[in-house]
Amino acid sequence: MSSYIAVALTDTWYLVLASVLFSIGLLGVLIRRNPLVMFMCIELMLNAVNITFIAFSSALDDLTGQTSVFFILVVAAAEVVVGLSMVMMLFRRNNELSVDDLSELKG
Repeated sequence: MSSYIAVALTDTWYLVLASVLFSIGLLGVLIRRNPLVMFMCIELMLNAVNITFIAFSSALDDLTGQTSVFFILVVAAAEVVVGLSMVMMLFRRNNELSVDDLSELKG
């Protein structure tokens, strides 16, 4: 029989997970030049913030953090719609994707 080690998931584990996810997202935004990858990294950063809000909401027995998560998800969905429409417009025009092409959107 194998023995399992039981680990209690405290709020610290969730905060460590959130900081790792936020760091990966930040690194992706700073390094990558593809707008689609940058949008995914921004979404990863927003989800890391959501994990932090939920961890603190659970620790403090307050629903304010969970309502903040709802509004962050709404803003993230709107960001994806606007961002993907701009990226698709650039891709149809140039057949390639680069963040440097976003300067063409200046009116």
